[in-house]
Amino acid sequence: MTRKTRPLNLISKRPRLASPGLLLSLCAALWQLPAQAHVTLEQAEALVDTPYKAVLRVGHGCDGQATTALTVQIPAGFKGAKPMPKPGWTLSIRKEKLSEPYESHGRRISEDVVEIRWTAQSPESALPDAWYDEFVLRGGTPSTPGPLWFKVRQQCEHGEWNWAELPASGTLTRGLKAPAVLLMLKAKPDAEAPAPGHAH
Repeated sequence: MTRKTRPLNLISKRPRLASPGLLLSLCAALWQLPAQAHVTLEQAEALVDTPYKAVLRVGHGCDGQATTALTVQIPAGFKGAKPMPKPGWTLSIRKEKLSEPYESHGRRISEDVVEIRWTAQSPESALPDAWYDEFVLRGGTPSTPGPLWFKVRQQCEHGEWNWAELPASGTLTRGLKAPAVLLMLKAKPDAEAPAPGHAH
């Protein structure tokens, strides 16, 4: 009695196509790559009416040139801005009269910082295009939720980036070549809301 054998089922070795979901994820990741080259905040969200440490991340220079200065325009409503010194960089601040003074620790503040500038003291202190660094300032957030835009001017040995573009509406910066730096302010939870008439 002869035993019948089944023919082998040969499986095609054709490559499998990626799923639509995977393709969408890859496209989204690639779309976000240029945004990583922009000046960004380490913490892009904060609560209203609270102290906030703004860590501005600079990941490149200007077409290969080293960064020699960084100027930050302090948005209206951001109170008492103070920069953190950087070794090898000179700090300067500019103040202006406020249209709406505010109270801070029992004092009436009618003039406040509107601009902070770091300037490299020598070519050796400048930030090379291939390096990454952070520029830090601290202050108090406004009391109204919503977007707060920091405009940043990045100057290099030759050329500059003026990160000051704002979207026509909303907060989506996709398509902008040099968007301003966005801080999104959120309302405090009800439990943290100050009692009426109380100011810290």
